[in-house]
Amino acid sequence: MARNRLTIVISQSPGKHPAKRSLEEAIVAALLGRPEYEVAVVPNLYDLEPDHSGLLFLQAVRGDLVVLSWLYPRAAFWILDRHGIQGHFGKTQLGKAEEEASEEAEPSPSRETQDQTEAPEQAGIGPKGEIPSRWIYPVDLREAERAEEVLAEIERIAEECQQRQAKDATKDAVGAAPPVWVSLGLALQRNGTATPNGTVHPFSEPPANSVHPPPEAGSMTAATFLEPTPRRWYPVIDYSRCTNCLECLDFCLFGVYGVDALERILVENPDQCKKGCPACSRVCPQQAIMFPEYKSPAIAGAEIGATGSVKIDLSKLFGGESGDALSLAVAERDRELINAGRQAVGMSVGIPKRQSHKTEQPKDELDKLVDDLDNLGL
Repeated sequence: MARNRLTIVISQSPGKHPAKRSLEEAIVAALLGRPEYEVAVVPNLYDLEPDHSGLLFLQAVRGDLVVLSWLYPRAAFWILDRHGIQGHFGKTQLGKAEEEASEEAEPSPSRETQDQTEAPEQAGIGPKGEIPSRWIYPVDLREAERAEEVLAEIERIAEECQQRQAKDATKDAVGAAPPVWVSLGLALQRNGTATPNGTVHPFSEPPANSVHPPPEAGSMTAATFLEPTPRRWYPVIDYSRCTNCLECLDFCLFGVYGVDALERILVENPDQCKKGCPACSRVCPQQAIMFPEYKSPAIAGAEIGATGSVKIDLSKLFGGESGDALSLAVAERDRELINAGRQAVGMSVGIPKRQSHKTEQPKDELDKLVDDLDNLGL
């Protein structure tokens, strides 16, 4: 896999929706025979298990990467990170024109509303290790109605990557030391070819016995890695937001979370998570936990503030049918405990204490609303 070729991976929809399949096939057909692209097709990104050949292919990609999936870009990016496929987040423009037109048509939200919808200001702990010098562009295919829209975005990304590579090459040429021929030994060779600039890329090669070799330049076929995958359900952590507060570890009673040698939170046993239960996502103070296939955009990985102005449902706020987020999370956890033959624990275990260390703050409009309702005896 040449580092200067743009790798495009199509992650299939988990179902067999004919319109989605048709869009995927149209994109692949249009990309075949393009020597500047390396094309591969894998099952649903979220469902890939550690030993799946599609995941091994992704882990072997060295250069810039475009991942077309039916997930929110933020969710797709951190699924890749979970499997050691790291890079800088590449922003895409697909669907931006419609969003900008919608924003122009609607009145701008007040500063107070913006504060409620923006992501938490506290910085996350960030991804583990050194980030490779390449970019990953997760593209949400739900933003496109026609293959032509996706292909135009791929062309734009390819041009952006070429410009960045040319700029980096110029910097390397200016700051490069005189060549030292002794450094070009066998230790720097991979598959018989020395790596550029005498460096070893931190990406593993495909297994020697791989039955899916990468396609040759200009190939009329795409590499396919379509072994059947079971449907999965597990949390995905956005480490750009996660502050390692460990509230998810305290709240979850099913052994899903753990910590690594550096005491960083991680999803240790993903398949122990209870299907359809997003309770830990609701208690995360930084909104750093995603369930990419959940029905609610905020939990599935949509960017904070992407859904417009906030609307407060008082029936939910004051213990109505759905209750507040914490009460709902506790109810979801108790339901799964009972389904597993265990005792419900309610609010007695793992309840966040994130407010205990905070100093008294001036009351905001929501606090005043609560006080007014209390005074009315409601």
